[in-house]
Amino acid sequence: MAHFERTSRTVLHEWVMWKLVQSRFRAPTGEEFVRTYVESPGATGIVPIRINADNEYEVVMVRQYRPAVDAYCLEIPAGMRDVAGEDPQATALRELQEETGFTSTDVRPLGQFLQSPGISNAEVQIYLAVGLTEVAMDRHGPEEDDMTVEVLLLDEALRMIETGEIVNAMAVVGLLRADQVLRAESALGK
Repeated sequence: MAHFERTSRTVLHEWVMWKLVQSRFRAPTGEEFVRTYVESPGATGIVPIRINADNEYEVVMVRQYRPAVDAYCLEIPAGMRDVAGEDPQATALRELQEETGFTSTDVRPLGQFLQSPGISNAEVQIYLAVGLTEVAMDRHGPEEDDMTVEVLLLDEALRMIETGEIVNAMAVVGLLRADQVLRAESALGK
């Protein structure tokens, strides 16, 4: 089977941790074409879960202003993989602590996904954190300084996906995957 082949790669612009790249490719048919995309170090997200007095799952989320869409978004704690060599799980835990003031020793991988493979190679690693412990927050920048922490029943957060109140892709994927894992564990009696 023939494959696509990259024949050249040119970095057009670099800023902070991203690169705007233009590459030439050869299709299996022999046709040559050019595509421009963003290379990214990727990101992590973490779904922080605690159990309330009624034995219901609660999720700790953040509401943050996002300049690109000029709106506040309800999200799971998340951040760029901006520390060289840092393990993705450590990045997720660092973001959890910085943004919410919680940490956890029970962290489980929920997988990864590509945010927008048509324009970027950005991959997101998602984790589930169960059994939260309060620690000091360490926020960075005006958006995080303004951020609010919101605790919702997990079932309510899932309804908010259905109604379009939660539209952040990382939050949607993380909440749905966390719900699957928690339901499976409940069914097994864990």
